[in-house]
Formats: sequence, C-alpha cells, structure tokens
Amino acid sequence: MSDDTRSMIAIDHSAMSKPAGVRTPKATNSDRVVETISHIILAVWSAIVILPMLWTLFSSFKSSAEIFTSPFGLPGSWNFDNYVSAWVKNNFGQMFLNTVIVVGASLILVMLLGAMCAYVLARFSVPGSRIIYYLMLAGLTFPVFLAIVPLFFVLKNIGLQGTLPGLIITYVAFALPFTVFFLFSFFKSLPYEIQEAAYVDGASEWRTFFQVMLPMAKPGLAAVAILNFLGLWNQFLLPVALNPSKDQWVLSQGMASFSAAAGYQVDYGALFAAVIITILPVLIVYILFQRQLQGSVSQGTSK
Repeated sequence: MSDDTRSMIAIDHSAMSKPAGVRTPKATNSDRVVETISHIILAVWSAIVILPMLWTLFSSFKSSAEIFTSPFGLPGSWNFDNYVSAWVKNNFGQMFLNTVIVVGASLILVMLLGAMCAYVLARFSVPGSRIIYYLMLAGLTFPVFLAIVPLFFVLKNIGLQGTLPGLIITYVAFALPFTVFFLFSFFKSLPYEIQEAAYVDGASEWRTFFQVMLPMAKPGLAAVAILNFLGLWNQFLLPVALNPSKDQWVLSQGMASFSAAAGYQVDYGALFAAVIITILPVLIVYILFQRQLQGSVSQGTSK
C-alpha cells in the first residue's frame, strides 16, 4: 500500500469519527489568558484557605512555648495531649454532645416543617399563600441581633431560657425561612401529572407527600440540609446570648470562653486542638455530601 493510499484512509477515518457539520472549537489567545488568570486566582484562593488550616492543625500538636518559638515549623513530637486537655479539662466533650443534640434536633425539625410548608405553598392554591411566602422571604432579611432582646424575654417567660429546647426552637425559627425559600422552587418544578396519578391510585395527601413528592425533591433536600447544618453548627450569637447556663453550653460558647479558662493564661496548643475538634465534623459532612450539594444546585439552576 502506497503512502498516498494510507493518507487518504486516515483522512476518511478522521472524517467518519466526527459528526457532519460539527467543528472542533479552537482555543484563542484570549481564552488561554482567561484560563491562566482563573487558575492563578484559584491557586491563590486555595492557598489562603488551606494554609491557615494546616497551620492550625500542626499547632494543635505543639505546646504553647513551641508555638511561639517555632510557629511555622513542624511539631517536635506528635502527641494528642492537647486534644485530651481540650476534650476533658475544658469540658469540650459535654459541649460537643450538646451541639450534636441541638443541631441534630433543629435540623430534623426544620427540614420536616420547611419541606411541608414549601410543598403546600408551591402545589396548592391556599388563601393567603402568596402573603405567607413573602413573609418567609422577609424573614431572610431580618438581622439576628435585632431579635436577641425580644427572644431572651420570650424564652424566659415560657421557661426555656438557658435550656437546649429553647435553643432548638430558636434555631428552627431562624432556619425555616431559608429552607422554605430553597425548597419552594424544587416542589414547584415537579410534574403535576405524578401527583394526579397518585390521587387516582387512591393515595392520600400525606402519602402523596411522603412517598411520592418528597423523594422526588431529594436533591434539594440534600442541599438545604447541608447548608442548614453548616449554619447551625457555626452559630455563635444565638447560643452566647440566649444560653448562659454553663452546663448547656455548645462549642461556639466554649471557644469564646477558652481565653479565660486559666486566668487569661491561654494554653494555645489546647486552643488549636479545640478549633480542630470544632471544624472537623463540618469538613467531614461537606466532603461526604459535596456531590449532592453541587448536583442539586446545578439541577435547580437548570430548571
């Protein structure tokens, strides 16, 4: 076979491998410049986020003296004494349990109530539903610090001030508007034919919601659950202002009072260990569910 014949066969094969009328886009110089600048910005931003976290992690294995003498070096010995001190001596174990209880109960309640409210507002023509929806949106614009004093007296009058149930109710109240706003569009975009088919099969409203419509909104539920978890876990102002009972403290209160643990002589190694204990659950949850978060956001924007 001659060289000309081989070149013709190669040309025919490349032409057959591409659909007719489809051209391969060529990267221009401006595209390469934009891509390069984008990668540089992402690299700088990644360094800004990752390096402080690594420095905190390494410092959690050092003593206070070693932190000041060698702040950017590796620990001389890798031991977990700081973590034991933060967990036991500073009562972080009880605070961690209180945080899990408060955030877990709040998340379950706000997801259940928010999904039910968003479903009714999106799928049914209830009198005043539009007003209720706008009131929910107004709740997103209300600053938290303006409600601290009224909330304090309300919880005190009903006997829940300084208790975990009072903090759970407050968390649910502030997270509910965002949950309804986020899930409203998901329930609104679901096909009405499936809902009508469930009615034809004899399903009640409750069964249609829990067994048909709620599973179809699973991407939106996963996304709003992750966002609510991050916000509730990192909540600082509400527990500090409304939960002064020390045996009911959560992690944010423990971190705020860490500097006064030993007459303002701070054990910085234990402090950094406490920071790692506080942020570790958030990192684990985000790493495990980041695919659901990205997929649900892209699905919501495409609808």
